[in-house]
Amino acid sequence: MDHLRKRRDFLAAAKAERAGATSFLMQGRDRGDAGTVRVGFTVTKKTGNSVVRNRIRRRLREAVRRVLPDAGRAGFDYVLVAREAALRTPFETLVQEIERSVRKVHTPKVPGDRKSPSKTSASKTSASKASALKTGAQPDAPKPNAPHDARETDGRPEHPASTGGAGAAAGAPTPPSDDIKPTPADGGLPA
Repeated sequence: MDHLRKRRDFLAAAKAERAGATSFLMQGRDRGDAGTVRVGFTVTKKTGNSVVRNRIRRRLREAVRRVLPDAGRAGFDYVLVAREAALRTPFETLVQEIERSVRKVHTPKVPGDRKSPSKTSASKTSASKASALKTGAQPDAPKPNAPHDARETDGRPEHPASTGGAGAAAGAPTPPSDDIKPTPADGGLPA
């Protein structure tokens, strides 16, 4: 079992099959040759400092060493993109997740098995606007209980003061803050 070292191999694996787990994301690519199994690990700074990243890498490397000689296929590249949970997950669970992910990467995908989320959300949006037009309501009208300047964005009410709108304009009073001390010019107590 060899390690992936070149960036182009990591990028090629990123475009291939994926299998998600709690502790990592596995990417698997068939190189099309009968070479040895190759493995790469990606542990970003988002998961922690260097001590934490190296510990996660060591745990994943040992779990892969136990699983891939039996479950891995010749001519495949595997990349494990670590998550923070890889540090806290019990080791036996980590091994089971790797076995499950390898099986998932090797199962053939059925075309048309998944629906595209963009098509379903677009159809829901157009359907809701069409139903609003049929009932005579305006689709972008403010809700009755919303503040008078509030507008709705993506289903969430948005208040103008939170976005720098009319409520946060120049001349509007700002609420007192603990770190701002009154000065005599403001009519406050002398410092």
